[in-house]
Amino acid sequence: MPEMTVAPVATHGFFVDGRWREDGDVVEIHAPYDGSLIARVVQGRREHAEAAIAAAVKAFGTTRRLPAFERQRVLRRISASILERKEEFARTLAQEAGKPIKAARIEVERAIFTFNVAAEESTRIYGEFLPLDWQEFTAGRWGIVRRFPLGPIAGITPFNFPINLVAHKVAPAIAAGCSMVLKPAPETPLCSLLLAECVQQAGWPDGGLNVLPLSNEDASLLVTDDRIKLISFTGSVPVGWDIKRRAGKKKVVLELGGNAAVIVHSDADLGYAAERCVTGGFGYAGQTGISVQRILVEHSVYGRFTDLFVEGVKKLKTGDPLDESTDVGPLIRNSDAVRTTAWVEDAVSAGARLLCGGGRKGQIVEPTVLTGTKPEMKVNCQQIFGPVVTVEPYKDFDQALRLANNSAYGMQAGVFTRDAKLLFQAYEELEVGGVIAGDVPSFRIDQMPYGGVKDSGLGREGLRYAIEEMTEPKLMVMNLR
Repeated sequence: MPEMTVAPVATHGFFVDGRWREDGDVVEIHAPYDGSLIARVVQGRREHAEAAIAAAVKAFGTTRRLPAFERQRVLRRISASILERKEEFARTLAQEAGKPIKAARIEVERAIFTFNVAAEESTRIYGEFLPLDWQEFTAGRWGIVRRFPLGPIAGITPFNFPINLVAHKVAPAIAAGCSMVLKPAPETPLCSLLLAECVQQAGWPDGGLNVLPLSNEDASLLVTDDRIKLISFTGSVPVGWDIKRRAGKKKVVLELGGNAAVIVHSDADLGYAAERCVTGGFGYAGQTGISVQRILVEHSVYGRFTDLFVEGVKKLKTGDPLDESTDVGPLIRNSDAVRTTAWVEDAVSAGARLLCGGGRKGQIVEPTVLTGTKPEMKVNCQQIFGPVVTVEPYKDFDQALRLANNSAYGMQAGVFTRDAKLLFQAYEELEVGGVIAGDVPSFRIDQMPYGGVKDSGLGREGLRYAIEEMTEPKLMVMNLR
């Protein structure tokens, strides 16, 4: 019988100053689903971080002077390049992040869209004219305000959207004319390295984007080095606020965690609300910052809604992310799966009732619904980042708003009601970065302003808003007397 040949596992270098390098430490990337080795990646060291920052500083001398049409052309080429390699990106993403393939394809489509929107916004970085003749002694004077690129940026990205959340840092930086050093998540660096190939082929100047897997210790240079003018970080709450504390004088944009609430009022379309909460709570196994974690339902419809919701959750299929029918794949790390089920067990032992799920097989946690929980239980007051949702009744809308706000987090909230007055009351009173009326907090389209308040972060992403963060307004006063 002939011997079977197994395809060798590829080794990917990192990208600094327009060159692919392999002079670092080789680390293995394993699939969260079955632990199989999918690639090896060369991780840079402190000296490579130094080289990447120096390359970004040098490249900024070029990128900041590029006219809008050139930045736009590069962004369009990157978008076209991702489109051309769409299935390669999707399969890579599904393997390294454990994201079901149908959701991986949607993420790649979003990244294509993100670069296209950035291409449009690169030609719309407007300023303003200021009349300054408001007092007698300022007669004859006027001003103009123009936005200038800040300088080299450090982008630090998470595992959960390894192409689109990378795009949300790289695309506005290119649009603004800023250079960047990107540190991808250690679990999911492969999509970032594929993107670096697309950026290089699109003709962005050498050193304009450097993609460098680093240990957390070596990455600290990106936080403390004064040559970096902005840190754009998406990740965990403690790490984000620690970065802000250590960042010195540079600007910081933080997209951190959440434990998003949904309010379902008695006049809502319960079938639609339940269907959307199933998607919002269990998409990518709950591993998103705006995943539905807490559902608050008006008491008169609580029973009906909960039945519909649990019925939908029970239909979800768990399993291999590369299987087209899989809805819920593995959590990114075994420790996360263990922690998630432990929090569920803690809640049940303290009096909560399990309506479905609660079990675990390796890194796959069954889609789980709890009721009878208390606000101080971890499943409610911390970010679970797993496929677990709590459902509780409320008496009146004011109480629902208070319960939704009873959180250290404030990313987005969803409100299902047909009453416009209640929607605007929620908009006034909810302590979040975004209120999604008639849908779940997990809704996002990539051009909208996205970010949170309280522990959830600082600043906004969404192309135009990210470009504002990456540019500085500069005034010129004209005295033509």
